[in-house]
Amino acid sequence: FILRQSNIITIKFDTTLQTFFMVIFFTSVGFNASLKVLKKGGKKVFIFLLLAIGLCFAQNLVAVLLSGFVGINPLLALMTGSTPMTGGHGTSAAIAPSIEALGIKGAEAVAIASATFGLIAGSMLGGPIANNLIIKHKLMEKQTSKHESNNYDDDIDENVLNKPEPVLDAEKFSMAFFFILIAMGIGSYLSIIITKLLPAMNFPIYIGPMIIAAIMRNISDNSKLFTAPIREISVMEEVSLNLFLAMALMSLKLWELINLAVPMLILLIAQIILIYLYLNFITFRAMGSDYDAAVIVSGHCGFGLGATPNGISNMKSVCEKYKYSRLAFFVVPVVGALFIDFANVSLITLFISFFK
Repeated sequence: FILRQSNIITIKFDTTLQTFFMVIFFTSVGFNASLKVLKKGGKKVFIFLLLAIGLCFAQNLVAVLLSGFVGINPLLALMTGSTPMTGGHGTSAAIAPSIEALGIKGAEAVAIASATFGLIAGSMLGGPIANNLIIKHKLMEKQTSKHESNNYDDDIDENVLNKPEPVLDAEKFSMAFFFILIAMGIGSYLSIIITKLLPAMNFPIYIGPMIIAAIMRNISDNSKLFTAPIREISVMEEVSLNLFLAMALMSLKLWELINLAVPMLILLIAQIILIYLYLNFITFRAMGSDYDAAVIVSGHCGFGLGATPNGISNMKSVCEKYKYSRLAFFVVPVVGALFIDFANVSLITLFISFFK
C-alpha cells in the first residue's frame, strides 16, 4: 500500500491457487452439514440455527436497504452484511472475489476490513450485552435447583458431548483428500447443471461441491456404504482456509477503501445496532429468557460479528463472572462450527444472484 501510494512500485500477486484452496475450504464446510448431529442436538440447537440464519438474512437486508442511502452498489454493500459479520475473514475472502468479477471494485477490501471490524466489535459487545440482560432480568436470582444451568433439555443426546476426541490418522488424511476431490469433481458438474438450469442465478463454482459434500456426509452418517473421515477433513478445512486467506490478504487493495470510508462506517454502525436489537429482542427471548439464553446471546454476538472462537471467548468471560452454562457451550459451538457457514454461504449466493 505504502509503495503504491508513493509511486515507487506496484506489486501484483499470482493468485492462481487461491480459487483451488477456496473450493477445498467450502467443500470441507459441506461435510459439516450433518442432519444426524442436528437431530441429536435437540430443539434448542434447531431453534438457535434458525435464529443464526435469521440474523444472516437481516444483516444482508440492512446492507442492501442502506446501499441507496450511502450511495454505493447493493453488491458492494453486501460486503458489510453477513459475508464479513457472520462469515468472518474466511467467507469474506472467498465471496468477495466473485463480487469483484462482476465489476464491483473494492469489494474484497471492504469485506476484509468489515470482518476485522466485526471481530473486534463482537469481542467487545458480547460480554456487556449478556451482563446487562442478567442484571436487568435478575436471572441469577431466578435460578432454581429445578432449572440449574448444568442440565440439558430432555431431547438433547449427551453422548454427542461425551464422545472422545478421535486421534488423527495419517491414512485417513489421504482418504479425506480423496473424499474432498470426489466432492469437488462431481460438484463441479453439478454447478454447471445448476447454472444452465438457472442462468439468471449467478452461482459461484463452490456451490456444487459444497452440496455434494453435504450429501456424502449424510450418506456416511446414515448408511454403511462408506465412512467419511470428518476429523481429518476438518483439518484440511483449516489448512485450506489459512492458505487461501493468506493469498487474499497479501493481494488486498487497501487503497480502494479511501473513497469508501464514510459509507462503510455508516453500514457497519447499522450492523452493530441491528445485532444489539436482534440479540436483546429475538435471540434472548427465543432461547428461553433465562441465564442460559443470556450466555448464548454473548456467544451469538461473538460469531454473529466475527467468528465462533470469539463467541466461545465471550461465553467464557460471562461464565467466569457468574456460573457455567453447559447448554450454551453445547448449542453455540454446534451451530457456529458445523452449520452456519453452509447456510450463510447459500443465503449470500441468493442475495448476490438477486442484486447482480
